[in-house]
Amino acid sequence: MGPRLLPTLRIFMILLAVVNLVILGVRLWPWEQVLSLPGNGTPGIDPAVTLLGYIGLVFWITNKPSEPVKRSLSTGAMLGLLGGFLLVVHILLPTMFAARPAYANTILPKLVQVGLLTGTGILWGIAGLRGLRATGSFGIGTLSGVWSAMVSCLMAAAAVLIEMSLTIPPPMTQDSWMQYEAQFIGPETTQALFVSLNWATGFLLVGPLVGAALGFIFAIFGNFKKG
Repeated sequence: MGPRLLPTLRIFMILLAVVNLVILGVRLWPWEQVLSLPGNGTPGIDPAVTLLGYIGLVFWITNKPSEPVKRSLSTGAMLGLLGGFLLVVHILLPTMFAARPAYANTILPKLVQVGLLTGTGILWGIAGLRGLRATGSFGIGTLSGVWSAMVSCLMAAAAVLIEMSLTIPPPMTQDSWMQYEAQFIGPETTQALFVSLNWATGFLLVGPLVGAALGFIFAIFGNFKKG
């Protein structure tokens, strides 16, 4: 019987990053107008650069890892996949509750969203703990938390970009963007597009940092409890 397959979701992550880039590129077409976005185009440029960085990190992290490290990444990937589904639900929840006015104006949506974020964070932390137990290294435990968060956040970014593409009309004119940048006002579609782009970037940038912190904390706690 051959060695057990250890899926790190490397190909899945690369393809998902490429899909995100394609959605972003199509949504912001024509690209020359991207520089007219507030902040000299940073809302549109930042997610694209971050996604390219993800692709580079995926190749670097998975470049001939040892068997224990690969096992850690595999566990982190599986937990990250589950965390990604929680984040997608978190993103789509406002739209779901909007169709139910009886609940939309209550505290319930916020509580559910907080619960989903908390559950995702716990999964990232468990990935770090499992990484420590597989390798005995706090560094690999932290890396497992980061890897788990990367999987989740790529899924979350895709949900944000797809929802943005389906619900927000085509790009505003250059004058609309300049008005928004100068006065932070403008058409609701302009504001919604700006917020969605920043939200996608936020998931991609902040998620791995949170995953690293939680992975390290859970690894320390697990090692202390074991001792």
